[in-house]
Amino acid sequence: MDKEGDRDKVEGYIKGVEEIISRVGGLELPSKVKEVIDLANAYVNDARYYLEKGDVFTSLACVAYAEGLLDSLRFQGLVDFKWPKQPLRKTVLVGGVFDIIHPGHLFFLKKAWDMGRVIVVVARDTTVLRFKGRKPVFPERYRKQLLESIKYVYKVVLGEPGFNPIKVIKEIKPDIILLGPDQEKIGRSIRETLEKETLGKNIKVVVLNEVLKGELFRSSSIIAHIKSDPKARGQSVYTQDEQDG
Repeated sequence: MDKEGDRDKVEGYIKGVEEIISRVGGLELPSKVKEVIDLANAYVNDARYYLEKGDVFTSLACVAYAEGLLDSLRFQGLVDFKWPKQPLRKTVLVGGVFDIIHPGHLFFLKKAWDMGRVIVVVARDTTVLRFKGRKPVFPERYRKQLLESIKYVYKVVLGEPGFNPIKVIKEIKPDIILLGPDQEKIGRSIRETLEKETLGKNIKVVVLNEVLKGELFRSSSIIAHIKSDPKARGQSVYTQDEQDG
C-alpha cells in the first residue's frame, strides 16, 4: 500500500476514529469502558505516527484495531455513536527553494497544512542558479529530504528543469496553490496562465500575507550571518560533481 489514494483513505479513516474518541471520551462512563477507549486512543495515535512515517499498511492495521475496540463497546450498548463520513482533505500546492530550513518555512508549511494535505515543489539547483545567480547552499536532494521529514508535509517533488510551474500544476491538480508574501509576482503569472488554460475555475490561488518576523527567519539573513563568522567560511555540502556542474 503505497499509492497516494491509499494514504488519503487511511487519513480519513483515522480522522473518523479520532472524532468518535473525542465525542465519547468526555462522557461519564464506567472505568472499564474508559480503559477500552483509552486503548483505542493509543492505537489511533500509533496509526497517525506510522502514517506520518509513510508506513500506510501498519497505520491501517492500528486504526482498524482502534475501530474494532470502539465497535465492541457500541455492540454491547455501552456507548452510542454513529461513524461519520469523512471528506478527503484538499490538496495544497506550495513551492520554493527551501534552502536552510528556518522557523519562517515551518510557519508557512503549517499554514498550508491547516488548509489541507501539503505537496511541496522544490526548486531545482539549476533554477535557483538561473534566477538568483548562485547555487543554493544545500543541493536539491538534501532540500527534498529535509522537507520530507517535516510533519506538515504530505509529499515532496522536484520542480521541472527550466522552471515550468504550469506543467507541475497540471500533473498534481491541486485544489489550492498557496504562495508566500514574496511570491506575488509569480502568483500573477500563474493566475494568468491558469485562466488561459481554463484551469482557473478549479484551482484557488492564495497569497499568505502573514509573516513570522525575526532576524534570522529568512535564508538570505542566515547566509549573511554565517558569512560573518570566519569559522563557517569555505565549507560546503556539495559533492565535487555538484560543484563542477
